[in-house]
Amino acid sequence: MSSAAPPVTLLYNGTVLTGGKTSEVFTDGAVAWSGDRILAVGLESDLTERFPDAGRLDAHGGMILPGLINLHHHLYSALARGLAPSSPAIDFGQILDKLWWRLDRALTPETVRLSALLGVADSIRWGCTTLFDHHSSPSCIRGSLSNIAEVIAEAGLTALLCYEVSDRNGHPEAVAGLVENLTFIDRQRNHPRLRGTLGLHASFTIEDKTLDEAADRRPDGCGCHIHVAEDALDFQVSEVSFGGAPLQRLEERGLLDNRALLVHGIHLTSEGRAQITRNDSVLIHCPESNANNGVGRLDVERAAAEGCTVGLGTDGMSSAMLRSLRAAFLALRAGRRDPTAGFATLPSILHTNALVARRFFDEPLLGEIAPKAPADLCVVDSPPPTPINADNAFGHLVYGAAEAPVRHTIAHGRVLLEDFRHTTLDIAEIVEGARIEAPGLWERFHAIGDSPVGRLPI
Repeated sequence: MSSAAPPVTLLYNGTVLTGGKTSEVFTDGAVAWSGDRILAVGLESDLTERFPDAGRLDAHGGMILPGLINLHHHLYSALARGLAPSSPAIDFGQILDKLWWRLDRALTPETVRLSALLGVADSIRWGCTTLFDHHSSPSCIRGSLSNIAEVIAEAGLTALLCYEVSDRNGHPEAVAGLVENLTFIDRQRNHPRLRGTLGLHASFTIEDKTLDEAADRRPDGCGCHIHVAEDALDFQVSEVSFGGAPLQRLEERGLLDNRALLVHGIHLTSEGRAQITRNDSVLIHCPESNANNGVGRLDVERAAAEGCTVGLGTDGMSSAMLRSLRAAFLALRAGRRDPTAGFATLPSILHTNALVARRFFDEPLLGEIAPKAPADLCVVDSPPPTPINADNAFGHLVYGAAEAPVRHTIAHGRVLLEDFRHTTLDIAEIVEGARIEAPGLWERFHAIGDSPVGRLPI
């Protein structure tokens, strides 16, 4: 005897932006889903008539969007809020050495789990249903990706995970990081919503023998996720220590392909951007992090004009993708000193994120509100106060929705945030656990002190 079909839920009383290549806008719109699939999208009156017995979820006039996708996150950074190095970090190398490379070494399995919980809770709070995470915990490498995956599965999100391979703490640790990647990739190969890819830190901390081994052992069809040209340091050390520019080293080993996720790219030349275009790789822009670290900015319009596929991430600064979109828009205008810039490329960047995510998951309609697409949705509590259509929807996002809270987040048909409250995570419990564990983490952080481990140049 066949089981009964899952019930239908109708998300109604909102303005629907469908996403997709030719995004549509439905004022007085609604979305119906059953199980983990969208059944229909359109006018509320039509869908109410079509699904009279559906359960109902009120959007309260807000903007109904596809679930947001974050192409570059660092969940492990969540417990660094308020943490400062013992001495000032005055450039990018010192920011790494005095802050991030000490924090990651101070992590334990429990603080890895709590950091993931905090970051995932924030992602849900800001309407993100799919995230690509780049992890590092040198003191507890083995099993770290499974630790994070358990949190993500419990919360209900989709994720692509990796461990960053680096020789900054010695070659044995780099090999351990590679093994952690390969183990997780193999274990999750056929999982519909949790998969792995090859994580690499950055060219300037990866020796030739490590890069060779990573390229040789990378499974067929598996991409790599790596920081590239975030700072001029990446070029300086790569060329002096390893005799090649970052992208050159990747391309020579076959690592520059259509599943290569190249984060930042600020200091790339036109030749480097041409390499990215030629190999159909992805350049991921993280504007808030770049501003915070004072490393410069990516000229998104120039990169796009030169043929690069440009996506968007947060780099651990936050989990708020619409705020990252707004930051990218304003940084582009400020950098170019052009109040007309931005509308040529940035309105499509969220859809680009969806197209990139589809390369890694068997979901041809991921990131779009359409029949048979995954029921990944969010409702931003920003009722449009002026006329909205496909031509001006981007303006409504960056000038309105980017500053508004998310009311509902639905992932694969499961309501994870309902009327601003989490349904799958106990936030009070998570925060209390973090408050208990953070002092010990900070003590370990400061105890690491100055040492030759992890310092530059390697």
